[in-house]
Amino acid sequence: MTMGGEATALDGRRLRLHVRGAVQGVGFRPYVYGLATRYRLGGFVANDPHGVIIEVEGERASDFVAALPLEKPPLARIDEISVHPVGAMASEEFCIRASKQGRVSTRIVADAATCPECLSELFDPASRFHRYPFVNCTHCGPRYTIAERLPYDRPTTAMKRFAMCKVCADDYADARSRRFHAEAIACPQCGPRLSHEIQDIAAAIAAGKIVAIKGLGGYQLICDARDEAAVQRLRQRKERDQKPFAVMVGSVDAVAGIADADAAELALLEMAPRPIVLMTSRHRLAPAIAPGLSRIGIMLPVTPLHHLIFEALNSVHKRAGESWATVATSANPGGEPLLLDNREAELRLAGIADLIVTHDRDIVTRADDSVAAVVAGRTRFIRRARGYVPEPVRLAQTVPPILAVGGALKSTVTVTRGNEAFVSQHIGDLDTAEGVRFFEETVGHLLSTLDVEPVVIAHDLHPNMASTRFAEASGKRLIAVQHHHAHAASVMAEHGLTGPALALVLDGFGQGSDGGNWGGELLLCQSAQFRRLGHLAPMMLPGGDRAAREPWRMAASVLHGLRRSDAIATRFAAQPQAARLCAMLEQPGVPVTTSAGRLFDAAAGLLGLCPVQSYEGEAAMKLEAHVRTPRIAKSGWTIEDGVLSLFPLLARLAAEGIDPVDGAGLFHGTLAAACVDWIGRAARETGITTVALSGGCFLNAILSSEIERGCIAAGLSPLLPRQMPPNDGGLSLGQAWIAALKLLEPQGQEGTA
Repeated sequence: MTMGGEATALDGRRLRLHVRGAVQGVGFRPYVYGLATRYRLGGFVANDPHGVIIEVEGERASDFVAALPLEKPPLARIDEISVHPVGAMASEEFCIRASKQGRVSTRIVADAATCPECLSELFDPASRFHRYPFVNCTHCGPRYTIAERLPYDRPTTAMKRFAMCKVCADDYADARSRRFHAEAIACPQCGPRLSHEIQDIAAAIAAGKIVAIKGLGGYQLICDARDEAAVQRLRQRKERDQKPFAVMVGSVDAVAGIADADAAELALLEMAPRPIVLMTSRHRLAPAIAPGLSRIGIMLPVTPLHHLIFEALNSVHKRAGESWATVATSANPGGEPLLLDNREAELRLAGIADLIVTHDRDIVTRADDSVAAVVAGRTRFIRRARGYVPEPVRLAQTVPPILAVGGALKSTVTVTRGNEAFVSQHIGDLDTAEGVRFFEETVGHLLSTLDVEPVVIAHDLHPNMASTRFAEASGKRLIAVQHHHAHAASVMAEHGLTGPALALVLDGFGQGSDGGNWGGELLLCQSAQFRRLGHLAPMMLPGGDRAAREPWRMAASVLHGLRRSDAIATRFAAQPQAARLCAMLEQPGVPVTTSAGRLFDAAAGLLGLCPVQSYEGEAAMKLEAHVRTPRIAKSGWTIEDGVLSLFPLLARLAAEGIDPVDGAGLFHGTLAAACVDWIGRAARETGITTVALSGGCFLNAILSSEIERGCIAAGLSPLLPRQMPPNDGGLSLGQAWIAALKLLEPQGQEGTA
């Protein structure tokens, strides 16, 4: 906070305050109104393009300034308050003025789950919001997903088509009301309407049917999570063979019936963003929920509609001794982006859902459910979207306006403005036309909302990514960033670090600066540059990209490397190509990779846990699910000239008849110990003890915890991602940070970083 003099000297004078941060759409103006009224001050408050502007005049002005950041609304975030004396005016009452227009430098907050006050009204027969599925106030409800642009006022949201009735208008204008200037205010008389009755929705779920409902950021598919036949039908119709489904329960008390959760996990579950939280399963749901996995994703109701559905299920369709649990998964056919348009949903979901529930409030911006876990007592994002976006990452310094377009999988984009980086919601994979359209739509909306014109676009080195082609077609100045350098920089950006730092990046695939298939890298990062200190021992990649989908091929590659090619055909006799693979491995020109992801695949293939993957990361997740106790194999690795080889470990996993549980524990414990040894040697050689840990393999809670603990024990300072996922969802932030540092360098040149 900057002050224009001592606070006590300001009493009796007129003060102008500029408040920056997430202060629009969260009840901040009515809060200011109430605070000013309490201190009997004159003046006004208004939204402006930079946040909120306040003028106060009266004897207790300094008390107002002191109290302002202390009693703010729950969803508000204050970054800066500047205070300056201005000329006094005639005595006046305090009022809320209309928003000022201009170039935007403020932001809105993310959508928030139904608050306790609105929930109480939802089930209060005396309330005018009784059983109304769109009840909200300044403390909860839709924000980012209904906002078209800033300033955040009703005419710039999807609510502009709903004229307020007299009672809502009175609430909106009443400074004593929780809905004072709540832009999404609505009631049964004037607000959005649901297409179906709640009892009909609940009856369909109870009857084993699949229901599609329109949520905050897109459509969801819901069915009974204890009904194996219903879950299998959903898998068949959605063409989703094995990938786990998230589960929704009606209350936090119901979690104990299906999962073992600690206090930190339950606290995360109940936070306003309402993420899906990964917890240890008690295996009391349909087996098809999460086949072969030890953890399930659980979430609580997000919207009033969700609460009403569970209330109907638990009261009308009771189950003896059990609370209801439903599948709650994204309604995106064939891995495409979330559906949000009513007509398109009715057309595209007709073959999947038995009942399609719509309403007439538009979704402006798609936002999937966020997914998180608690690792070593701290939140770790798997997917960052609804409830967290567009909350920015605060950067260590002010940077030029940059657009970073991420990668090809788990895509996000990042826009920088001042000392903030705004990372978009999870977009997904860019391997369909619909996915690319969503990507382009997200770029346009984020730039428009933030009112930013980028001076440069940062992109991945790989030339065939849709995001790279988008950047090249933009006509803007470009900065290409190596994939794993971007992973490291993402962690460094959120920790405010420019370097020097070591970085261990354990990932699936990224094009190296030498054109090779990188994925297990030890880097030295300094400002906008990096140096490759080492990498995992290269492994043959039989079949190229196909080997990433078929872990048995990576296992065969290991057997070939161990001079046991004769075992390939018999060990993988169920695979049609097994007999021919040995000859393929003998041919020159077989691609190689240093990928840590393929190392996990090889281990899972050798242990017989997942010969063929039906979704990305399946083999690694099933391998992790088998770990009971991580163990370290003596002499399980070698390090020579910076190259870390786990072939001694893989030789043990290749033994016939090894127990998968023993093998999984041995793999995780040995890989973690080897990585700590690898980092420690680099630290001794360079004198650098700070190490960034990133890449998709750090979604593995066991590996992540073991490496972090090992680094600390070795006297190193490990940095893990906290605000971003370690996978490609954080890639765009790293690209933006490297591009910014490059632009800020003296005589910065475009090119590869």
